[in-house]
Amino acid sequence: MTQPFQEWTVLPHGKLVQIDENILTVVGELHMPLMDLPRRMTVVRLRDTSLVIFSAISLDEDEMSALEAYGRPAVLMVPSDKHRLDAKTWKDRYPEIEVAAPEGAREKVEETVAVDTVSPRFDDPNVQFVTVPGTRGREAALVIRTHTGTTLLLNDVIGNIRDAAGFGGWLLHLAGFAGKEAQIPAVVKMAVIEDKKALRAQLLQWSEIDSLVRIMVSHGSPIEDNPRQVLRELAESLS
Repeated sequence: MTQPFQEWTVLPHGKLVQIDENILTVVGELHMPLMDLPRRMTVVRLRDTSLVIFSAISLDEDEMSALEAYGRPAVLMVPSDKHRLDAKTWKDRYPEIEVAAPEGAREKVEETVAVDTVSPRFDDPNVQFVTVPGTRGREAALVIRTHTGTTLLLNDVIGNIRDAAGFGGWLLHLAGFAGKEAQIPAVVKMAVIEDKKALRAQLLQWSEIDSLVRIMVSHGSPIEDNPRQVLRELAESLS
């Protein structure tokens, strides 16, 4: 794993895009020895206009200005210990930001930045924090409701990279983050999931959300084509 940055470090990234009411997202690129890994930050605006930053990416000043115009960064959600690369520098930039992480990831995250809470309260009934069952407490998720539908924001539990190519793409396919359809990555099954039944039950529970319009993941494209059925199929893959 790339070592967490000690100074604000801007890697290649796109522009912030609004995908729903009160939800922005941006995709960046992390260069690794054998591959270039796409990674996603998602920003959720709460009813008081403060922001939850999920899986932080350090952006250039134009995009940071756009983000700050959207709202005040208030919660820095580190969704797993694998997603702490930019955590320290975000905390340095916004000293008042509350750092949140799932309980099972807290120890590793705190090697980089102090964690304020493992059960954040957003004071917004439309945004729910979940520690994903069956993941040793190491994966966080958000359920976000707007007037247009519900967005399920996941981290590494699902991979959905569709355009991976070359040797790096082959490695991403092998790890299970890339392929022709969304999947639970093989490396996540081996290293993170300890209780397949518990995760399966949670996926099925989410699949019953009538208003679900999309699933966001940290590595890959949003899943907007029948996301409820995708969750059912992924749950079945754990049987």
